[in-house]
Formats: sequence, structure tokens, C-alpha cells
Amino acid sequence: MLPIERQRQIVVWLEEEETLSIAELSRRLNVSEMTVYRDIRPLLEDKKINKTSCGISLATIGTVPANSCTYCLKELNNRHPVQIITNDQKVEQLCCPHCGLLRFRDIEKNVSQIICRDFLQNTTISAKLAYFLMGADFHLNCCQPQVLTFDSLKYAEQFQKGFGGVIFQFEEAVDEIVKRMNGNRSSKCHQSGGSGRDK
Repeated sequence: MLPIERQRQIVVWLEEEETLSIAELSRRLNVSEMTVYRDIRPLLEDKKINKTSCGISLATIGTVPANSCTYCLKELNNRHPVQIITNDQKVEQLCCPHCGLLRFRDIEKNVSQIICRDFLQNTTISAKLAYFLMGADFHLNCCQPQVLTFDSLKYAEQFQKGFGGVIFQFEEAVDEIVKRMNGNRSSKCHQSGGSGRDK
């Protein structure tokens, strides 16, 4: 087995078991402990794994400080957080819809559910059924470009009349936030029924 193959196998085992000792890896791979240390050095340098008192562990979301956003690492004190539940039932906490949409794009295939809060009523809603307002002249002192979520298109449009911005449905919002983070901006507001317009 080549070093790169051993490294991949180590990562697979860590994903399944969380922590492994160097001695156990040496036994499983049928190589010396010195070889294991050489194999894990690139993984440590790339911050894919961490050293622990018991051996090594995978550097995952679990390494994010408690009460911090998984995406931007900001403290979770926003009243409009987002939660992502993965297929293996792990829960990621994100500080706002901006980070929630970007994180969703990163791990889309591993997402079971994405949950957010209605901006006006503070009720829990499925992000996939929500309406997202970007560019409103209403500042929450959170991540930019700012994103507000609404359970109802009617309320999103009423808020838009007062504060401006563009309304998107979920998939469009994911695409739009990525574009805006890359310096591009859509000129249309896509709403239910397929008609898009800026208000």
C-alpha cells in the first residue's frame, strides 16, 4: 500500500471511529509506528487531522469552538441562526442565513435538513421553503451581504417595499450568495410563479 493510500485509509477510519492511537494504526496497516508518523505528517500539516492525548482525530466541525458559527467562527448571538442537520445526524450551528447558504453549498450532498427562522415572527421554518431577501437597507451587524428569511412571500414583499432588496427562493438564494461573494450580482428577483422583478 502506498503512503497516499494509507493516508486515505486513516481518514476513513477516523471518520468512522473519531480517534485512533498510533499503535493501533501501525497494527492495522501492518507498518512500523515510524511509518505511521511519516504518513500522518502531511495530514497534520494540511490540518486534516489533530493530535490528541490518545493519538489522532479527524479535524472536523467538532474542532469549531463551542457557541461559534461553523462557517465564519463568529460567536452565535444572532437572533436569526441557521441549523444544518447532516445525513449522519450531526447538527451544525450557523450565525445567520448568509453563512447557512454558503455552508449548504459546501456540503450540499451531505445535508438532510436546513432550518432557519422567520425574520419577523422568529418561528422555525425549513430553509428550502423560505424566501430570502438580500440587499435590504436594514442592518443587523452580521455577515455581508446580509440575508433575511421569511416564511411568507407576502411578508417578504411587504418588507421589501419598505427596505428594498431582492427576494429569492432557496436554490436561487444559494446561487446568488455565492455570486455576490465572488463579486457578481444578479439583477433580478425570482419569485414564485417564475416571474422575476426588482422592487
